[in-house]
Amino acid sequence: MVPFSAETGLKVCVGVFVISSFFLTTSYNSTFAFDRPVSTAVLACFITGAVFLAIGRFLPATSRISSSSKRFGIPLAEQFELSSRSSLSSSSSPILGSPEESALSAPSPYRYWCNLGLLVAACSLRIETFRQVSLNTECAPAGYAYTVPFLISLYDYWRNQRARSKNEYVSSRPSKSRPIQVVYSTFRGGFYYLTQSAYRGILAGAFLSLSGYSAASFYAGGQSTYVCPIILHGAVRLRGFKLLNVFLDSLLIIGVAELCQTNPGFEGNRRKRAILSLGAGLVGVSLLWTIIGCFVSNSRPEFILQPLLDPRYARSALSQATLVMLLAVSAWQLLPQLGVLGLTILGGFVFIYFSATSILLVEQMPLPYISTAHTVFPLIGSSIAAVLFLLSRIISDEESKALFRTNVLLQAFVVLLCLFGLCAASAKHHFSHTHPIDLLIHEANIHIESVIKDIHLRGFDKWYEYATSRSSLVIDEFDQIYRNLLPFRALSPASIREATHKLATNPFNDLGAISIRNGKPEVQEGIKPTHAWMVKGAADMIENFSEHLPDMDIVFNLNDEPRVAIPWERALTLKREAKSQEFIPAESLVDTWSPNRRSGWDPVEPIDQTNETVFTDGAWNGIFDRYVSAVCPPSSKSRTQRIWNRHDICLDCVSPHSMGQFPVDFNLASDFCHQPDLAYLHGLLISPASFKVSQELIPVFSQSALSGFNDILFPSPWNYMDKVKYEPSEEYPDPEYESKSNSLYWVGSTSEGYSRFDQWKGIPRQRFAHLVNNNTDNQVSVLLPVDGRSYKYEIMNGAAPIDDLHLETNVHIAGPITRCGDCDTQRDELGTASWVDFQNHWSNRYLFDLDGAGFSGRFLPFLQSRSLPFRTGLFRQWFDSRVISWLHFVPIDIRLHGLWNPNKAPPMRMDAHTRQGKWIADQGRKWTDVALRKEDMEIYFFRLLLEWGRLTDDQRDVLGYKPPA
Repeated sequence: MVPFSAETGLKVCVGVFVISSFFLTTSYNSTFAFDRPVSTAVLACFITGAVFLAIGRFLPATSRISSSSKRFGIPLAEQFELSSRSSLSSSSSPILGSPEESALSAPSPYRYWCNLGLLVAACSLRIETFRQVSLNTECAPAGYAYTVPFLISLYDYWRNQRARSKNEYVSSRPSKSRPIQVVYSTFRGGFYYLTQSAYRGILAGAFLSLSGYSAASFYAGGQSTYVCPIILHGAVRLRGFKLLNVFLDSLLIIGVAELCQTNPGFEGNRRKRAILSLGAGLVGVSLLWTIIGCFVSNSRPEFILQPLLDPRYARSALSQATLVMLLAVSAWQLLPQLGVLGLTILGGFVFIYFSATSILLVEQMPLPYISTAHTVFPLIGSSIAAVLFLLSRIISDEESKALFRTNVLLQAFVVLLCLFGLCAASAKHHFSHTHPIDLLIHEANIHIESVIKDIHLRGFDKWYEYATSRSSLVIDEFDQIYRNLLPFRALSPASIREATHKLATNPFNDLGAISIRNGKPEVQEGIKPTHAWMVKGAADMIENFSEHLPDMDIVFNLNDEPRVAIPWERALTLKREAKSQEFIPAESLVDTWSPNRRSGWDPVEPIDQTNETVFTDGAWNGIFDRYVSAVCPPSSKSRTQRIWNRHDICLDCVSPHSMGQFPVDFNLASDFCHQPDLAYLHGLLISPASFKVSQELIPVFSQSALSGFNDILFPSPWNYMDKVKYEPSEEYPDPEYESKSNSLYWVGSTSEGYSRFDQWKGIPRQRFAHLVNNNTDNQVSVLLPVDGRSYKYEIMNGAAPIDDLHLETNVHIAGPITRCGDCDTQRDELGTASWVDFQNHWSNRYLFDLDGAGFSGRFLPFLQSRSLPFRTGLFRQWFDSRVISWLHFVPIDIRLHGLWNPNKAPPMRMDAHTRQGKWIADQGRKWTDVALRKEDMEIYFFRLLLEWGRLTDDQRDVLGYKPPA
């Protein structure tokens, strides 16, 4: 067995300190631990305190790793011609001072216990400020914590450095010096000042703090649109808490150092008694906050029903608490060697460096815009601080023999990291020579040509005849039907029919049915009157082709929200089973429905036959973890990360579907599996007004659904029955694109979700209105030309796009504000406007479309107009596979951070900008007239129900279309 020496233990502690700092930094913004900040803080305090007590219990009272064991017999200071070397002639600790000082100044126990009590009180208060900031991150400014290293360096100077004997630099320059000697001597003097002066710690702390502030400004223009309400004064309150955090963090670090210094007795006993006292204090704080936590808010409203032992939270909280414990224990062991300043500088370097490089490595070019000089300073400045501190310990002969090689390795490691960061910074393109809109329009134009030319016969004869007789341009693009119906291939026809009957005959389910018998659709009686129109509209659509359909029952979702969310693992099993079915050769196919199909369908009248249900009610609560992210793969970001910081945009979430601020494709942008931050950016995910959902595969037809949900999509009766209609008139004309008002227009209600505890701050409709009308605090970034040849993002004040770039907007919440328990707050913050006639839209050049409780019914009328539709949201509809981003409409990321870019072109691009907008508007209008007509809705629905009829037929394995010989 290899003995584990004290020197090896110190080296291990250095490694543990650096590695734990690294993992805390890199996991900080994506951990589930902050779902319950008080619980996590209590766990961290308890584990750290318990380990401290265990260490103190077995720590010998006289144990000591001497800090005076020097690497060199002759001090290196002699090489720099110091006039006095008295400060190097005796052992000195950066915390404890010299042995003589300790012996002469043994303070009373009273001071020791006062210091300990102050530490415990500060730690308790720090948990409260941590809770406040964690639960209100949208109002919490960044950068304040970077003041701590500088404050610690001032403490170190006042407490340790100024009391030491001063070594003055003596120049060896002769009276008549050559220029090269002057330069050499000046360099030697400067090097001495940096590494030997009593102010070297202040210099290192200043470099580190300034580097941190510079790195924090990387997020300028990248603030989230999550609302920090002006009327609640959240920004002022959180700035106060952040300042208090800086004071408390500095106080806690200094307090630990003073606790060692004021503990009476010899050094070994000091450390033993201090670690036992700290351990007991941390355990006491954890017990105190366990009680307090029962009476204060400990989570965001959307996570309030999350069980305390939720696996993801429990794993994250335990891992974060363990990392904190390892950091604290290793710091404690290194404290006599490096002092609080050394530990602060090493930990600060790790945090600043990896925070900065995480931004530089995001593949979001050229967003965010960071100048080369701005990029370089945090990397070089933090590296200088770390190397300056480490090198000065060697030059001044303060480094112990045990850590000499470790010190050299750390310096080399810091330099290598700095070089890597500089390479990453130099590879980051700050300019784009082509505007992203030009590229996206070009790619969209290529895509539509490939879609249109792939038309050939595939399908049933009656459906094909129906489609071609109505001049359908889209004959073969029905992959969405295949994706919707594929999992049902794993269920037997009898089980599908039985599930349909149970769903249709329980009023709790909020479903309505249509029965097709002998080619005639019949609407189920007893459907809720407020929603019966939707089922009747579906029946009207079906009636045009029902003579070609077999007998069947169809269940329709009466709610706006989707209903079927199968966990990914179960859905994968169903799809694999469905795809494993044997292929039937054409000669074995039959082209007639099974006889007596009617007998396989139990009657859906009366409507209240069944009491059992497969639905659970998730209304008014966050649904992202339990239902939504469950449809994503286990390795996806939505299941492995929690983006809890609501102050800044998650650039890593945006990158996969965007080119800078411009979404490449709406369907990809609405896929939430790579976007865990959407948990607090959409009303359905935050707090749905209604959400009865099943995690079993059931046959429910819905007008819209989220990506990965298993609702069967069908054309919406809302559009088929013209609930909102494009109908310009003399009073409300639709002028040519160039003649329209150059304004962005949206007026709507607060229908997207139900807000009780300020959840409205994340709902897109409210965020949109606030961004346009009330954005006074956050900066925004807009892509503007440079010298007419390239483009870069410019950082502007929140109101600048409207005031400085002269953008016209007409964006308002229409009163009264509904679906809320905090209506007064919303009204005071957002204001309200009166409703106007829907036909008033057409006078505006830019029309904005957002999700409501479900899909938005405005989008198709917007496409029919001569205006340019902007679209954002998460809900998928039947036509999403046949409308193309940047060809038929302009997609906007649901975070709304790129809102201003498509709206505004600088003067030199105004003509091109107008031409592009008109071209997209014209393409969308033309495509709607040939591919999104009512006839196209019927054709899609006809094809869907023919496929559904086959799936519910007992001889479906051999049922198919046989072309005539």
